Amino acid sequence: MNPLHRPVRMHIASVGVSKFCFLFSLAFCGLLLLLIPALQPPARQVDLPQPRPHTRPTQVGLSHHSQVLAVSVHAEKTDSATRLNGNSVGQEGSIQTEIIRNDKKEMDAKGSPERGALPGGKGGALSGSNSHDPLELKDIFIAVKTTRKYHKSRLELLIQTWVSQAKEQTYMFTDGEDRELQMRTGANIINTNCSAAHTRQALCCKMSVEYDKFIESQKKWFCHVDDDNYVILPSLLWVLSSYHHSQDVYLGRPSLDHPIEAAERVKSDGSVSVKFWFATGGAGFCISRGLALKMSPWASLGNFISTAEKIRLPDDCTIGYIIEALLEVSLTHTRLFHSHLENLQKLPADSILKQVTLSYGGFENRRNVVSIVGGFSLAEDPTRFKTVHCLLYPDTDWCPKPKPRHKN
Repeated sequence: MNPLHRPVRMHIASVGVSKFCFLFSLAFCGLLLLLIPALQPPARQVDLPQPRPHTRPTQVGLSHHSQVLAVSVHAEKTDSATRLNGNSVGQEGSIQTEIIRNDKKEMDAKGSPERGALPGGKGGALSGSNSHDPLELKDIFIAVKTTRKYHKSRLELLIQTWVSQAKEQTYMFTDGEDRELQMRTGANIINTNCSAAHTRQALCCKMSVEYDKFIESQKKWFCHVDDDNYVILPSLLWVLSSYHHSQDVYLGRPSLDHPIEAAERVKSDGSVSVKFWFATGGAGFCISRGLALKMSPWASLGNFISTAEKIRLPDDCTIGYIIEALLEVSLTHTRLFHSHLENLQKLPADSILKQVTLSYGGFENRRNVVSIVGGFSLAEDPTRFKTVHCLLYPDTDWCPKPKPRHKN
């Protein structure tokens, strides 16, 4: 072999070894990259936030179709019932939401007494000493539903009589401005900006505003009456003092002798029939604050109108639907509330001043009034409200004074 060829062969051999080492290094690095994730210790699992469970607005379980209704009501926001004095829903909504939240915290901190039977009712508050609520007139929010055309013929009579004894606690919910009446009487007249028509939508609009204003008021009881009701305030205080405002109390008089049946429109392609009692607004009704707060998903910030549209019934029926059908709280029936639909002349004369609300007949039945004797004739006092008032408050300056007896 030629000695000159030996270095060339050795060089070729070294180049081959280098290539082999390079390829081996690449393969080894690739293998390490594949093995590194497997060799690492398992990562610590992090607890992800879980969705909050759906909170039911009552202690008892709601049916499936009621839960569907609750969700759909929240989705259908409307501001038509919260247009008080031009305020926006955003401003009033944030205030009212905070009030509801604070009230619920306060009631949770106090604890909820066990449920018992209501005197003369179906249940919903405690019976016994623990149920009594130290109550003053200032604790009651009295809402009077009226309309602009009845300000002179009806509202002025109320302001002159029983409202004069509870001016700060009584609010008139109407559909038109009346600065002159407000300035002259000092009454709390609230223009809801709702329609003046006597339709389901207009009535529900006013009731929605009533509910929202009560929640803002922080008062213990919400009592609704119409503009043809006389409220006997001492009797109202006596009756409500039998219960506690933190309990589930819905007090009133049905206008029917059986529960009403309504079609609950759960989906666009079907409905579910539901039965419930309701207290007629024509006689008046009262709701405790504890129960009113539970109504908020279906009643606050315009949701009342959406709920009413689900069943296509008026305002007082919708109140009963929310309380009896959705919250499963029974109406406490009472015979102390009276509307013009009753035969008021059948009320015994010696029991009239012990009632909670009275009424009188309208155009179709003007003679349907309570039979009570006083200082006014029927021509002078066709509603008998002035007579009732003077028997309750004889020191009122416009009441007839008894004639002094002459000594013989």
